[in-house]
Amino acid sequence: MTNTSEDAYRHILGESIAFLYPAALRAAALLELAEQLADGPRDVAELAELTGTSGPYLRRLLRFLASHGTFREDESGRFHLTPQADLLRADAPRSLRAGVLLVTEDGWWQSAADLTEAIRRGEPAFDRRFGKPVFVHLAEHPELGALFDAGMAAYSAGDIGYIVDGYDFPDSGVVVDVGGGRGGLLLAALRARPGLRGILLDQEQVLAGNVLPELGADDRWTPHPGDFFSSVPAGDLYTVKNILHDWSDDQCVRILQNCRRAMNPGGRLLAIDAVIPPGNDPHFGKAVDMLMLLLLPGQERTQPEFERIFDRAGFRITRIIPTPGTVSMIEAVPA
Repeated sequence: MTNTSEDAYRHILGESIAFLYPAALRAAALLELAEQLADGPRDVAELAELTGTSGPYLRRLLRFLASHGTFREDESGRFHLTPQADLLRADAPRSLRAGVLLVTEDGWWQSAADLTEAIRRGEPAFDRRFGKPVFVHLAEHPELGALFDAGMAAYSAGDIGYIVDGYDFPDSGVVVDVGGGRGGLLLAALRARPGLRGILLDQEQVLAGNVLPELGADDRWTPHPGDFFSSVPAGDLYTVKNILHDWSDDQCVRILQNCRRAMNPGGRLLAIDAVIPPGNDPHFGKAVDMLMLLLLPGQERTQPEFERIFDRAGFRITRIIPTPGTVSMIEAVPA
């Protein structure tokens, strides 16, 4: 066997059980292991007592996670927090705990088991498994809806600084955050531009948990309950972050057309999503695209695919700005 064949064998062997790592992350998050180590290292017996778990089983979990750089075991058998493990703490800066719990929730796991049928049928696996679209399911289960909002906010938070630093938000006018969830991006933009005002458009139950009161200037922002498929409020800049990838081309065109109709003269639109590059290199957007395939009618798109839907909606893309994070910024103006 050549080295190339050996490498290929070991790669597929390892990747075939790679699902165990997110399962272990979920267990660590639910057991709050990172919180227990925030004040310093502990041995397994102490951790087991604090978490109400079996010591031998817990040690095996921690050993596995430590082999991935999540926690670290020292020579005396005590486990330490690492930068990766710290992200599992609920109150950590840029915490990913809610995001990990979201993408390892049962509905996500079960949908992944139906990937083959999704590809055969050309429809989201979630719909077949649960008999309804994912957003209907979330609306019917408020606890899952809350987890979805928190998880999306956690995943979104890591890119917000790159967006605000990398784009020339206007000094004045009104920015409308379309489907903006809890408003993390809008909050950062308003903080960066004191003369700017904002409107946060989303469903009423989502707006109830918005973070905009942290701005301390209630006259600069307005929550706007609504459905972006029906209409959007007037504004000068529309931010559409991690929205278009949820929907089919036709649905994206409807969202964009509503923004174009409501846009003030001289306005522009900023769509924020992964832009899939050509070639075979790994890209985070390619992995997220598999998640979209499982759950939703949307997809991650290439630049030509974005150009087609923007053109259909009456927009012209003026530039695409990559960020150091997982997304790019797609600026467009009315054609």
